[in-house]
Amino acid sequence: MQSSKKVVVLGHFGVGKTSLIRRFVTDTFSDNYKVTIGVHITKKVVEIAVDSTISLILWDLEGTDDIQSIRQSYLLGTHGAVFVFDISRPSTFQHLNEDLQLVAEKMPEVPLMVVGNKSDLVEDAELKNLLQAQELTVDFLTSAKTGSAVNELFLKLATILSSDA
Repeated sequence: MQSSKKVVVLGHFGVGKTSLIRRFVTDTFSDNYKVTIGVHITKKVVEIAVDSTISLILWDLEGTDDIQSIRQSYLLGTHGAVFVFDISRPSTFQHLNEDLQLVAEKMPEVPLMVVGNKSDLVEDAELKNLLQAQELTVDFLTSAKTGSAVNELFLKLATILSSDA
């Protein structure tokens, strides 16, 4: 039997939430930026082991500068979450720890992956210094454009969610 798990993808405007999901689901990337209004839902079945799959129902939530303003109804029934920030735009991670605290309060006990996206736009040494200076703990550094670490991110979350089944 295949289980389905709801995963919300959230973060500030323009951090690449939709692009990450598109890269994961269809393995494509587009430079055309379209604002997500409300929520966009997609699905992908992930093989986590031989003869073991899980269906991820991905909720792409509209970007917001105030995490507090996310509609509580979008978060109901969430099994996992991905919080995305843009490593090339400090305004999206200056208050990351506070944002993550709010997410944890809204969805206690929900596994959360913290993702720095757009890693292709920052040099490795600069990125390392940036993370240390900001004291940021990040689960994955991804690039929706190149596909770097995108599948690994969602596979790791799917594995965690399958063990919670």
